[in-house]
Amino acid sequence: MLINYGSLLLKSTIAAPQLRTFSVLVPLKAKPTSTNTNKGNDDKPTQKQTPRRSKYEAFNAPQKAYLDRVIRVDQAGELGANYIYRGQIFVLSRTHPHLKPLLQHMWEQEVHHHNTFNDMQLKNRVRPSLITPLWKLGAIAMGAGTAIISPEAAMACTEAVETVIGNHYNEQLRCLMKEYDVKKDDESFGIPPEIQNLIETIKLFRDQELEHLDIAITNDSQKAVPYMLITEGIKLVCKGAIWAAERV
Repeated sequence: MLINYGSLLLKSTIAAPQLRTFSVLVPLKAKPTSTNTNKGNDDKPTQKQTPRRSKYEAFNAPQKAYLDRVIRVDQAGELGANYIYRGQIFVLSRTHPHLKPLLQHMWEQEVHHHNTFNDMQLKNRVRPSLITPLWKLGAIAMGAGTAIISPEAAMACTEAVETVIGNHYNEQLRCLMKEYDVKKDDESFGIPPEIQNLIETIKLFRDQELEHLDIAITNDSQKAVPYMLITEGIKLVCKGAIWAAERV
Protein backbone atom coordinates (compact mmCIF):
# COMPACT_ATOMS: atom_id res chain seq x y z
CA MET A 1 0.00 0.00 0.00
CA LEU A 2 2.99 2.35 0.60
CA ILE A 3 4.52 3.98 -2.46
CA ASN A 4 8.31 4.34 -2.52
CA TYR A 5 9.49 7.34 -4.43
CA GLY A 6 12.95 7.37 -5.99
CA SER A 7 14.99 10.06 -7.74
CA LEU A 8 16.77 9.84 -11.10
CA LEU A 9 20.26 11.40 -11.42
CA LEU A 10 21.11 12.56 -14.93
CA LYS A 11 24.78 12.97 -15.90
CA SER A 12 25.96 14.68 -19.05
CA THR A 13 29.44 14.54 -20.55
CA ILE A 14 30.97 16.65 -23.34
CA ALA A 15 33.22 14.75 -25.73
CA ALA A 16 36.39 16.44 -26.97
CA PRO A 17 36.37 17.31 -30.67
CA GLN A 18 38.22 14.82 -32.83
CA LEU A 19 40.04 15.38 -36.11
CA ARG A 20 38.35 13.80 -39.09
CA THR A 21 40.56 12.07 -41.60
CA PHE A 22 39.46 11.43 -45.13
CA SER A 23 40.29 8.04 -46.55
CA VAL A 24 38.67 5.37 -48.64
CA LEU A 25 39.16 3.09 -45.67
CA VAL A 26 37.08 5.24 -43.31
CA PRO A 27 33.72 3.58 -44.15
CA LEU A 28 35.27 0.19 -43.45
CA LYS A 29 36.88 1.32 -40.23
CA ALA A 30 33.63 2.90 -39.03
CA LYS A 31 31.72 -0.36 -39.06
CA PRO A 32 31.21 -1.76 -35.58
CA THR A 33 32.94 -5.00 -34.88
CA SER A 34 31.48 -7.69 -32.68
CA THR A 35 33.42 -8.64 -29.59
CA ASN A 36 32.31 -12.18 -28.99
CA THR A 37 34.36 -13.63 -26.18
CA ASN A 38 32.76 -17.05 -26.53
CA LYS A 39 34.85 -18.22 -29.47
CA GLY A 40 33.85 -21.59 -30.78
CA ASN A 41 30.36 -21.24 -29.28
CA ASP A 42 28.92 -18.82 -31.85
CA ASP A 43 26.10 -21.18 -32.76
CA LYS A 44 25.06 -21.83 -29.17
CA PRO A 45 22.44 -19.41 -27.78
CA THR A 46 23.08 -18.01 -24.33
CA GLN A 47 20.72 -19.66 -21.84
CA LYS A 48 19.44 -17.70 -18.86
CA GLN A 49 19.65 -19.76 -15.72
CA THR A 50 16.78 -19.51 -13.24
CA PRO A 51 17.60 -19.67 -9.54
CA ARG A 52 16.94 -23.03 -7.95
CA ARG A 53 14.01 -23.11 -5.53
CA SER A 54 14.68 -24.65 -2.17
CA LYS A 55 12.62 -27.68 -1.22
CA TYR A 56 11.02 -28.04 2.19
CA GLU A 57 11.17 -31.18 4.27
CA ALA A 58 7.96 -33.18 4.55
CA PHE A 59 5.72 -32.42 7.52
CA ASN A 60 6.23 -34.67 10.50
CA ALA A 61 3.31 -36.66 11.93
CA PRO A 62 2.15 -34.03 14.49
CA GLN A 63 2.30 -31.26 11.88
CA LYS A 64 0.28 -33.30 9.37
CA ALA A 65 -2.26 -34.25 12.04
CA TYR A 66 -2.73 -30.64 13.14
CA LEU A 67 -3.09 -29.43 9.55
CA ASP A 68 -5.83 -32.02 8.99
CA ARG A 69 -7.59 -30.84 12.16
CA VAL A 70 -7.44 -27.20 11.05
CA ILE A 71 -8.99 -27.92 7.67
CA ARG A 72 -11.61 -30.28 9.10
CA VAL A 73 -12.81 -28.00 11.89
CA ASP A 74 -12.77 -24.85 9.76
CA GLN A 75 -14.77 -26.55 7.03
CA ALA A 76 -17.31 -27.71 9.62
CA GLY A 77 -17.42 -24.29 11.27
CA GLU A 78 -18.04 -22.44 8.03
CA LEU A 79 -20.68 -25.01 7.13
CA GLY A 80 -22.39 -24.20 10.43
CA ALA A 81 -22.18 -20.45 9.80
CA ASN A 82 -23.64 -20.99 6.34
CA TYR A 83 -26.70 -22.73 7.80
CA ILE A 84 -27.09 -20.24 10.67
CA TYR A 85 -27.49 -17.41 8.16
CA ARG A 86 -29.82 -19.53 6.05
CA GLY A 87 -32.10 -19.91 9.05
CA GLN A 88 -31.94 -16.22 9.91
CA ILE A 89 -32.66 -15.10 6.34
CA PHE A 90 -35.57 -17.54 6.03
CA VAL A 91 -37.31 -15.92 9.02
CA LEU A 92 -36.18 -12.28 8.99
CA SER A 93 -36.58 -11.74 5.23
CA ARG A 94 -40.31 -12.19 5.87
CA THR A 95 -40.74 -10.47 9.23
CA HIS A 96 -38.10 -7.72 8.84
CA PRO A 97 -37.29 -7.47 5.10
CA HIS A 98 -35.09 -4.40 5.57
CA LEU A 99 -32.49 -6.68 7.19
CA LYS A 100 -32.27 -9.04 4.22
CA PRO A 101 -29.51 -7.19 2.27
CA LEU A 102 -27.33 -7.06 5.38
CA LEU A 103 -27.86 -10.74 6.17
CA GLN A 104 -27.36 -11.64 2.51
CA HIS A 105 -23.97 -9.88 2.50
CA MET A 106 -22.77 -11.85 5.54
CA TRP A 107 -24.22 -15.11 4.24
CA GLU A 108 -22.45 -14.79 0.88
CA GLN A 109 -19.12 -14.34 2.67
CA GLU A 110 -19.78 -17.46 4.75
CA VAL A 111 -20.62 -19.44 1.60
CA HIS A 112 -17.28 -18.35 0.12
CA HIS A 113 -15.47 -19.39 3.32
CA HIS A 114 -17.18 -22.78 3.23
CA ASN A 115 -16.36 -23.36 -0.44
CA THR A 116 -12.72 -22.43 0.16
CA PHE A 117 -12.30 -24.99 2.93
CA ASN A 118 -14.18 -27.56 0.85
CA ASP A 119 -11.52 -27.14 -1.84
CA MET A 120 -8.72 -27.43 0.73
CA GLN A 121 -10.34 -30.57 2.11
CA LEU A 122 -10.35 -32.23 -1.31
CA LYS A 123 -6.85 -31.04 -2.21
CA ASN A 124 -5.33 -32.31 1.04
CA ARG A 125 -7.51 -35.45 1.22
CA VAL A 126 -8.85 -34.56 4.64
CA ARG A 127 -11.96 -36.45 5.69
CA PRO A 128 -14.91 -34.27 6.75
CA SER A 129 -16.35 -34.38 10.24
CA LEU A 130 -18.40 -37.53 10.72
CA ILE A 131 -21.20 -35.58 12.37
CA THR A 132 -21.69 -33.09 9.54
CA PRO A 133 -25.47 -33.74 9.36
CA LEU A 134 -25.70 -32.69 13.02
CA TRP A 135 -23.91 -29.41 12.26
CA LYS A 136 -26.44 -28.61 9.54
CA LEU A 137 -29.46 -29.40 11.69
CA GLY A 138 -28.16 -27.61 14.78
CA ALA A 139 -27.01 -24.54 12.87
CA ILE A 140 -30.22 -23.93 10.97
CA ALA A 141 -32.21 -24.42 14.18
CA MET A 142 -29.97 -21.91 15.98
CA GLY A 143 -30.31 -19.32 13.22
CA ALA A 144 -34.05 -19.67 12.71
CA GLY A 145 -34.78 -20.05 16.43
CA THR A 146 -33.05 -16.84 17.48
CA ALA A 147 -34.60 -14.99 14.51
CA ILE A 148 -38.07 -16.10 15.64
CA ILE A 149 -37.41 -14.63 19.09
CA SER A 150 -36.48 -11.20 17.68
CA PRO A 151 -34.06 -9.50 15.27
CA GLU A 152 -31.98 -8.50 18.29
CA ALA A 153 -31.75 -12.13 19.39
CA ALA A 154 -30.58 -13.11 15.89
CA MET A 155 -27.88 -10.44 16.09
CA ALA A 156 -26.92 -11.67 19.57
CA CYS A 157 -26.49 -15.13 18.04
CA THR A 158 -24.19 -13.67 15.39
CA GLU A 159 -22.22 -11.77 18.03
CA ALA A 160 -21.68 -14.93 20.09
CA VAL A 161 -20.74 -17.13 17.14
CA GLU A 162 -18.31 -14.64 15.61
CA THR A 163 -16.66 -13.97 18.97
CA VAL A 164 -15.84 -17.66 19.37
CA ILE A 165 -14.77 -18.07 15.74
CA GLY A 166 -12.53 -14.99 15.86
CA ASN A 167 -10.70 -16.32 18.92
CA HIS A 168 -10.50 -19.78 17.36
CA TYR A 169 -8.88 -18.41 14.19
CA ASN A 170 -6.38 -16.40 16.25
CA GLU A 171 -5.31 -19.57 18.09
CA GLN A 172 -4.82 -21.37 14.78
CA LEU A 173 -2.73 -18.50 13.39
CA ARG A 174 -0.44 -18.51 16.41
CA CYS A 175 0.16 -22.25 16.08
CA LEU A 176 0.66 -22.22 12.30
CA MET A 177 3.23 -19.42 12.48
CA LYS A 178 5.08 -21.04 15.38
CA GLU A 179 5.07 -24.76 14.57
CA TYR A 180 5.58 -24.76 10.78
CA ASP A 181 9.04 -23.20 10.48
CA VAL A 182 10.25 -26.09 8.31
CA LYS A 183 13.82 -26.97 7.33
CA LYS A 184 14.83 -26.61 3.68
CA ASP A 185 17.34 -28.64 1.67
CA ASP A 186 19.80 -25.72 1.88
CA GLU A 187 19.76 -26.01 5.70
CA SER A 188 17.75 -22.80 6.17
CA PHE A 189 14.25 -22.63 7.67
CA GLY A 190 11.00 -21.08 6.50
CA ILE A 191 7.23 -21.43 6.30
CA PRO A 192 6.19 -23.52 3.25
CA PRO A 193 4.03 -21.76 0.63
CA GLU A 194 0.97 -23.93 1.32
CA ILE A 195 1.07 -23.00 5.01
CA GLN A 196 1.64 -19.33 4.19
CA ASN A 197 -1.40 -19.40 1.89
CA LEU A 198 -3.46 -21.02 4.64
CA ILE A 199 -2.34 -18.35 7.11
CA GLU A 200 -3.33 -15.54 4.74
CA THR A 201 -6.71 -17.19 4.09
CA ILE A 202 -7.46 -17.57 7.79
CA LYS A 203 -6.42 -13.95 8.43
CA LEU A 204 -8.82 -12.72 5.76
CA PHE A 205 -11.69 -14.88 6.99
CA ARG A 206 -11.05 -13.88 10.61
CA ASP A 207 -11.26 -10.20 9.68
CA GLN A 208 -14.54 -10.79 7.86
CA GLU A 209 -15.96 -12.71 10.84
CA LEU A 210 -15.03 -9.80 13.10
CA GLU A 211 -16.76 -7.47 10.65
CA HIS A 212 -19.90 -9.57 11.17
CA LEU A 213 -19.42 -9.17 14.92
CA ASP A 214 -19.32 -5.37 14.55
CA ILE A 215 -22.42 -5.45 12.33
CA ALA A 216 -24.30 -7.46 14.95
CA ILE A 217 -23.43 -5.03 17.74
CA THR A 218 -24.34 -2.04 15.54
CA ASN A 219 -27.73 -3.67 14.93
CA ASP A 220 -28.66 -3.92 18.61
CA SER A 221 -27.43 -7.40 19.50
CA GLN A 222 -26.91 -6.27 23.09
CA LYS A 223 -30.58 -5.27 23.39
CA ALA A 224 -31.66 -8.88 22.99
CA VAL A 225 -33.71 -10.40 25.80
CA PRO A 226 -32.34 -12.44 27.49
CA TYR A 227 -28.95 -11.24 26.16
CA MET A 228 -26.60 -13.07 28.54
CA LEU A 229 -28.48 -16.35 28.29
CA ILE A 230 -28.46 -16.28 24.49
CA THR A 231 -24.84 -15.23 23.99
CA GLU A 232 -23.24 -17.35 26.71
CA GLY A 233 -25.31 -20.38 25.78
CA ILE A 234 -24.39 -20.11 22.10
CA LYS A 235 -20.70 -19.55 22.93
CA LEU A 236 -20.72 -22.77 24.96
CA VAL A 237 -22.37 -24.68 22.12
CA CYS A 238 -19.84 -23.32 19.58
CA LYS A 239 -16.85 -24.26 21.73
CA GLY A 240 -18.22 -27.78 22.12
CA ALA A 241 -18.82 -28.04 18.38
CA ILE A 242 -15.23 -26.96 17.65
CA TRP A 243 -13.86 -29.54 20.05
CA ALA A 244 -15.97 -32.31 18.48
CA ALA A 245 -15.30 -31.32 14.86
CA GLU A 246 -11.53 -31.41 15.41
CA ARG A 247 -11.71 -35.00 16.64
CA VAL A 248 -14.74 -36.70 15.10
